[in-house]
Amino acid sequence: MSSSFIKDPSALLNYSWDWSAWLAEVADTISSATVTVPVGLTAVGSPVVDGAFVTQRVSGGVVDSVYALVCQITTSTGLVDERSITLTINNR
Repeated sequence: MSSSFIKDPSALLNYSWDWSAWLAEVADTISSATVTVPVGLTAVGSPVVDGAFVTQRVSGGVVDSVYALVCQITTSTGLVDERSITLTINNR
């Protein structure tokens, strides 16, 4: 799964983090997740946890800007980890 995407500034899209490989290594499950969205982008709603996936809907962005979305999870045993997705904003 890619960690870098191109987004149109007017697009309203879902971005997902796949934690399945890491969760299998640590034999754990996600109990909660937060997604940090930088200024210039808007998180629409709360992140959704579906098994080993966390999905956040995002809008906005300024053309020629690059943003990092950060997903932090806490597992049922208390482990905490985070991963980033990079969004480059271009007119499409």
